[in-house]
This record gives sequence, structure tokens and C-alpha cells, in this order.
Amino acid sequence: MMAESSPGNGVGQTYTPGSVDEVVALVRLARQTGRPLFPVSTGMNWGYRSASPAQRGHDVADLRLMNRILNADSISERNPVAVIQPGVTQRQLYDFLEARAPGLTFNVTGSAAGTSIMGNSLDRGVGYIGPRREDLFGLEVVTGAGNILRTGFRRLGEDSPLAHCHPYGLGPMLDGLFFQGNFGIVTSACFRLAVKHARRIAVTLSLRDSAQLPRFLDALAGLKRQGVLSSVTHVGNRARSRSTLAPGLAQQLSERHGYAGATLAAEVQMALDLVAPTEWSAVGGVSGSAPHVEASVAEIRRALRGLARVNVITDRRLQLMSRVASKLAFLPPMRRLAAALTAIRPLHGLALGIPTDAAVSGLLWQAGQGEMPATGFDLSRCGLVYVCPALPLNGALISEVISAMVRVAAGFQHELYATINIETGTSAVAVTNILYDKVSAEETLRAQRCADALYCCLRDFKLEVYRAGEAMMAGLGERDPAHWRQVRDLKASLDPDNIIAPGHYSLP
Repeated sequence: MMAESSPGNGVGQTYTPGSVDEVVALVRLARQTGRPLFPVSTGMNWGYRSASPAQRGHDVADLRLMNRILNADSISERNPVAVIQPGVTQRQLYDFLEARAPGLTFNVTGSAAGTSIMGNSLDRGVGYIGPRREDLFGLEVVTGAGNILRTGFRRLGEDSPLAHCHPYGLGPMLDGLFFQGNFGIVTSACFRLAVKHARRIAVTLSLRDSAQLPRFLDALAGLKRQGVLSSVTHVGNRARSRSTLAPGLAQQLSERHGYAGATLAAEVQMALDLVAPTEWSAVGGVSGSAPHVEASVAEIRRALRGLARVNVITDRRLQLMSRVASKLAFLPPMRRLAAALTAIRPLHGLALGIPTDAAVSGLLWQAGQGEMPATGFDLSRCGLVYVCPALPLNGALISEVISAMVRVAAGFQHELYATINIETGTSAVAVTNILYDKVSAEETLRAQRCADALYCCLRDFKLEVYRAGEAMMAGLGERDPAHWRQVRDLKASLDPDNIIAPGHYSLP
């Protein structure tokens, strides 16, 4: 277990345990020294301080070396569960499944391919199939007391036939204590995989009139409740859609056609008008048998007739359109179309379970550093702050809330990037963020004030965020002290010395 100092950034020692035994030893050392531990998986929790502890002087338990798929030899379509450690990334699991179990896929997120599956799931991230909190069970945890706790039927041992298949166990379900909690360090967990259906397509939807956003959201909610749109439907505003697509467009148009400078910017803008022509657009996935998919698409078209333009995207259709557009690339409109089709391919892949760096690369491109890899985001100038509300699935209210947030951000000279994720039949979450130049002290302060104002805006609607940074958590402690006092009392039973440091989303 390596330890290295990180002077000058508020972090004490950084430890890199490589096994459960080393995590146990590290927790026991922390209890002896009284120095709290801040666990991170791969450290790519962008917008929530990444791998930096919320408080100065805390040590970091960097778990990226714990990156094994523990049951690799037993994963199959009959056994669609991967037992993973914190360092297993989206790309790693995807590559493993393609090589060893190509009939399986999993619930990918729009974050970078190098992000931790477990870290995102424990922070209740949202994937393209559904909420990731539903994918994780059977946790192995090193508690703050230095003991090993296994939830569900993993307590029977890894050789029990129930250990990796039955998510509930006997007695109280303890798994929930460790989602957005700091009662211990999760060192492995069971992660549900999904069998690939015979037919999988992506459906893109462009809202014709932004004034009809409430009706659009209600129609999508109805399709969700009916099971027609079984996956999460991601509804993004123009700022979000264009930031994601623009880097791919710029690359294609510059490398293949030699555009640069103002001419390149104009060509990118015209290409964006082809694929993101309206203020709000959405993408969702439909999978199943061919008749099921065909019937689902027909019902989507019926429900959204007059509201949105519906496009069905398949690999075959993308390839065919790309070939035609490339052959006609001597015509400027077809040249832009060819670039646009290439740019949307990663987004189409997300709906089909293929991780990509496109969204993060888009943020870097907005900051003028599109050449940087997604894994280097923390080294860029790009400052990122999320304010992400949980929402009832009510189109009028969601539209009102997002409009109010847009106005607040504009008051601080910020554009709000927004995605509304319809994740259940009764609820949604919005992923909203602002960007700023973190090298500039003035821009950093203005961004912080904007985030505070956005959060106050949500509180005016009596809403709450579903993920939070430490500043928001401090405010929560002040507003609801009795609740958080009870949570701290519960923590004391598993972490009596308060050794596992508060994360950006756990305890105020």
C-alpha cells in the first residue's frame, strides 16, 4: 500500500490500497492517528471536487488499484452479474463483455469511459437504462470500525449459490446505508448486467415548439409509465446538445475538409442546425423483439404527433446515410450532414450500451481545450459546477423550474446546460451545470455565487438536489438538523471514531 504526500492542496497523505486487507489496515491506522480517510474510486467525480476531500488535512484512500472483476470466469447470459471492485471503469467492463460475454451489456452513463462504475452507482448516478442505484447490491464494506460487512446473501460467503444473484437477503437491507453515505469504504459489489435484445434502436426527438415543453414531457412520462420507453429518456436543451456534438463536428470538418477559424465556426453552426435544430431534443432507447420495437416506435410516433420530430437511428441506417453523404461531400449541405452523422454516433452508442468520452470532451471543447483527453479534465481550465434537482414527473412544474434556473444563471452571465432525465414513472432528475474558467478568481467567485443562487431557486420551489457538493450539504444540516443528527447517530454505530470523511454528498 503506497502513500505519498500532496502538499499545498489541502490533502494529507494519499494511500493506494490494492486489497481488502490493505483497506482494513488503512482504516485501523486512521483510527490510531485520528486522521479521517476520504475514499475515491477513480477520482473523476467532476463538478463535485473530483478526488479532493471536502476538508483540509484529510487523507485520501485512492482505490483505483482495486480494479478486478472478481467473478470473471462465471459471467454469462445465465449469470448476468459482475462482482466488481471500485476501480473497474466503464471502458474496462465494456471491453471485457465484448471479449468474454458479447451477449451482455450494462447500464452506461454519459460520463467518460474511464469513470468508476461503483463510484457513480454509489452516488446514485443515472444511466441510459435506468437509475444506477438499482444495479448495485451485495456490497462488501470495510466499516469505519475496521470490520468487514457483507450485505444481502454475500454474508453466506462467495461460494454460496445465493451470494451473487439474490439482491435482498434476510432481515434489514443494509445496502442503502452506503449509497451517498460515509459509514464505510465499499470494496466490491454485485453489479447487474443486461442481456442484449434481438433488436436495439435509439430514438431521437426534436420538440418543434419550446413553448410545448410541458406537453412534451407529459407525453414522454406517459410513454414511460406504459413501458413503451423502458429506458431513461434524456431531454437536453440546446446548450447541452450542441456542447456534446460540436467537438466531433469541428474535428470532422477541419480534418477532412480543411476548414479553420471563422469559416470552421460557421460550418459547425450550420451542421448543428441539422442535428439539433430546436431548443429541446431527446434521446431514448427501445429494445426487444423486432415486433415489439416496431410497435413501440409506432406508439411513440402516435403520442408525439405534432409535438416532435421522431427519428429512428440504427447502426445500419447510420452507415447507409454516412456512405451516401460522404459520396456527395462535394456539396456543402451533404458535407455537413456527413460530419453530423459521425458526431452523433457516440450518442447513438450510449443508448446501446457503449461508453464514450463525447460529453466530457464537449465541455473541454467549450473551454477551448478540446485536445485534452477526458481523463485530464482536472488539469484543464474548465471549471464545472452541478446543481441537479430531483423532480416530480410533472411537465408544467419541470418547465417552470428549468426556466427559472435559466434566468438565474443568465443573471450571473452564465449559460445553463440542462438535461432532464425521466428515470421512473413518477419522477425525474435534471442534470444542470454551469462552466467557468477556474484559473480566473473572478469567474470562480461568480460561478460559486451563481450555484448558490440556483440552489436557493430550487428551495423556493420546495425542491431538493439528488446529488450535492459540500457547500450544499452544509446548508442542509442547518435547515434540517434533527434528521441529520439521527443520521450521525446511525453512523456512530459503524464508524465510532468518525474516520470515514464526509464526502461531497454524504453527511453535513
